[in-house]
Amino acid sequence: MQMTLDEVERLAFRLLTDCGASETQAVSVARSIRAAERDGMRSHGLLYLPIYGEHLRCGKVDGQAQPQVQRSRASAVVVDAANGFAHPAIDMGLPTLVDAARDRGIAAMTVRRSYNCGLLGHHAERLAQAGLIGLCFTHAPASISPVGGKVPVIGTNPFAMGVPDGRGGARFVIDQSASVVAKSEVLLKARKGEPIPEGWALDAEGQPTTDAEAALKGSMLPAGGVKGFGMGLMVEVLASVLAGAVASREASPFSGPAGGPPATGQCFIAIEPGAFATGFVERIEGLAEAIAGQDGARLPGQRRMAARARTETSGVEVDEGLMARVRFQKS
Repeated sequence: MQMTLDEVERLAFRLLTDCGASETQAVSVARSIRAAERDGMRSHGLLYLPIYGEHLRCGKVDGQAQPQVQRSRASAVVVDAANGFAHPAIDMGLPTLVDAARDRGIAAMTVRRSYNCGLLGHHAERLAQAGLIGLCFTHAPASISPVGGKVPVIGTNPFAMGVPDGRGGARFVIDQSASVVAKSEVLLKARKGEPIPEGWALDAEGQPTTDAEAALKGSMLPAGGVKGFGMGLMVEVLASVLAGAVASREASPFSGPAGGPPATGQCFIAIEPGAFATGFVERIEGLAEAIAGQDGARLPGQRRMAARARTETSGVEVDEGLMARVRFQKS
């Protein structure tokens, strides 16, 4: 069935509130689902809605949580998500982070007792729209084992960078995980009963697999081997250890009802370019043009922007199987 983005957002809001989320919690998450569908990132959109509903009902997410924001130092912001959704906690903390960065030149915000925050690049883009360089990090339940091992220690642990264009937008956004592919892409393949490409994951015995279900029980492969694991470890230090969040290896899964709240965390660093040098916008434009001006090359995020332009006018196609899972959670 075809749905407009407004319909996607309304559907998400209704299911979330039906399952026990407050209006504050539901508004932020529904907006995130809309944004993921808008940008063609289906694995982070409506696909997750039944999971969110299940987690509200079983108590893995506190739908009535009230995040607390504290500016513990002039350039340090701390947010306690109170085991609610990450989105409203981030929404509440970002204005304070932006103010602190503009005032001090650079500032950081950590979020603890949190949850899956959706597409990390969207948060980086918001910082870029505020005229700041946004560096964003989020960890996740363990799904990557160290190279040479087979027991997962860190999550896919995404990181993102939003770069301002000087006109209230983002010149480009980098958004990637430490794994070859986001785990949600494997989940999407498993839902459809499709195999995954070689090189995405290992099974529980540490052997390469193209079976999506076996991959979900095993380990995601880090992008670039040891280097990818190192990037994920960096994210673990910032989003988990620094934030005071639970370790990836101790967090309950983002899918399924097993375990209590994941209590994971995020870290955001905002930088005011003008505090360090003049001419930032001109230099970034030169760098961007050196990439985008080459035949066959593209800036990070260009495919998302193309999808955004299409879906804002044509809407999105939602398969009946997904709608059946949504209706089951609403019933």
